[in-house]
Amino acid sequence: MKMKKILLTIVVVTFCLTGRAQQVERAISIIPEPVAMIKKGGHYVLPDEVVVSVPSGEQTAYVKSLLKGKLSLAPGKKVRMTVNDANADIVLELNNSRNSEIGDEGYELKVTDDRIVMRANNAGGLLYGVQTLFQLFPPQIESDKLEENVSWQVPQVEIVDYPRVGWRGLMLDVSRHFFTVDEVKQYIDNMVKYKYNIFHWHLTDDEGWRIEIKSLPRLTEVGAWRTEQIGWFGGFAQPDPDAPKNYGGFYTQEEIKEIVKYAMDRNIQVLPEIDVPGHSSAILAAYPELACFPESGDHFVRTGAPFLDWNTGGRPAAIYENTLNPADEKVYEFLDKVITEVAELFPFEYIHTGGDEAPYTFWEKSGDVKALMEREGLENMAEVQSYFGHRVEDIIKSKGKKMMGWDEILEGGISPTTALMSWRGVQYGIDASNSGHYVVMSPTNYVYIDFMQADIATEPRVYSSLRLNQTYKFDPIPEGANPDYILGGQANLWTEQIYNIRQAEYMTWPRGFAAAESLWSPRENKDWDRFVSKTEDHFKRLDYSKTKYSPAIYDPIVSVKKEGDDYYVTLTPEIKGLDIYTSFDASTPDNFYPKYTEAVKIPRDADIMRIVTYRDNKPIGRLMSIKVDDLRKRVR
Repeated sequence: MKMKKILLTIVVVTFCLTGRAQQVERAISIIPEPVAMIKKGGHYVLPDEVVVSVPSGEQTAYVKSLLKGKLSLAPGKKVRMTVNDANADIVLELNNSRNSEIGDEGYELKVTDDRIVMRANNAGGLLYGVQTLFQLFPPQIESDKLEENVSWQVPQVEIVDYPRVGWRGLMLDVSRHFFTVDEVKQYIDNMVKYKYNIFHWHLTDDEGWRIEIKSLPRLTEVGAWRTEQIGWFGGFAQPDPDAPKNYGGFYTQEEIKEIVKYAMDRNIQVLPEIDVPGHSSAILAAYPELACFPESGDHFVRTGAPFLDWNTGGRPAAIYENTLNPADEKVYEFLDKVITEVAELFPFEYIHTGGDEAPYTFWEKSGDVKALMEREGLENMAEVQSYFGHRVEDIIKSKGKKMMGWDEILEGGISPTTALMSWRGVQYGIDASNSGHYVVMSPTNYVYIDFMQADIATEPRVYSSLRLNQTYKFDPIPEGANPDYILGGQANLWTEQIYNIRQAEYMTWPRGFAAAESLWSPRENKDWDRFVSKTEDHFKRLDYSKTKYSPAIYDPIVSVKKEGDDYYVTLTPEIKGLDIYTSFDASTPDNFYPKYTEAVKIPRDADIMRIVTYRDNKPIGRLMSIKVDDLRKRVR
């Protein structure tokens, strides 16, 4: 009997200790940071049978399915959905009278010890509230399978939350490299988790036309396909003219409709981009008669081999023609057909027409363009492009839509109704906002997430770098701008060096976290050190969702200076708490090697430097291996 009591005591103690281990306090790591949050202490524990009340109607159908799916899969709970049940375990309500503080996309969330209550003005707000709720659960909530031995609890909090700006976008370029319908949906699913609401879909460029236009079938029969080349995009050899056109793809109109609905169900509008007058090689491959010099025979879908000269100090010069002929009425008839079908497929109010990086090389040689300039009184090529833009905008307006373009469209003058994306820094956006044009801030130096996010030793080579801490500094309403004309901002993922969806994810996250917080959260709520901690917590969530991300925050920034005949390497960590170890003897360093404390002199005969970071005596960064010859070339 005494032994039974002892065993019982052991069991009880073990159970209590296990229970306590499961109840270990987790940091609250919400991205983007809410406007206001009060932590009350204690937790709500999800019961085995969860009753969820969601307002009826089609507008809340996705929120309902999302809650049921998430709570029944990883937690393995039995979920019963109901309507207008104030006594349910999780209650979602639409306000009877509008709460002006939270606006169209905000929400209020209250977690007590016996229930979770969420209120919003509309379904979009409820959706974002649900995303916050999921982030309050353990990271295993993102798993696609039943997770055992997890305490499914939520901290007791009160949250009032709403976005700083209305336009919170991510752009995906599907022209340089094609992504399937399922991959696009996958990208959208990750967007909604971090409260993005605009999916900018870059559908056409020199390297491929990706949208079916039924009245112009050659756009996809010819323009959607090119010779496959793999390596460093932009440095390929010119393909053999007879090489098979074995890479590409396009979206049928039914697939376009499917993706648009999929996004809208998740409170995301889809902005289509048809990039003209430049970036039009795929168009000219299909319809060379739209070029200034159709007889040249040089019109084909580009593969990544050089066709523009970027060493001009400004606008590129064209080696091969990639611009539409602004003096030919057939071009505007063509664009009318394209825009008619695009407008019918996309409910969003804007159509993006690019307008960036249009070379003037072949326009300057064209007799047709010279005649146009004389007839219309145009002084220079910027005004020619402005003429083209006005013509295109008239077409867009005739379809009941508004035009948006990259900031180059400012150069020859634009109509008052044209909106623009400021990508060459913020000044173009500031100027446009002060002249009464609506602006989306999208500057390269903050949110071009195709740029390298770590040292070139660990990244595919791109012409510039953008670290996470720089993206976190992004302010969509910069000083000097007229905030009344700032729609918001977005990050852009161009895909020249991105061959698949896994790399697209790697380039997006965690910089997508930083952009999301810059767009949603109040400026005063942003805190870099806290954001880093939250980012690491969200890495665990991405692990469970099988989403690829970059660990670049653990890699130091490598710089080199020369003093006399000697070279010195400086290693600067991006985040606190890292220890750095190096070697020059070709061996792999660990935490028994000398710890980096100051600039390291490169030994005269060394061939390679290896670098690794540790935290709490455990390896955390990637092994970086850099040839000494390459280090010496880094001296500025």
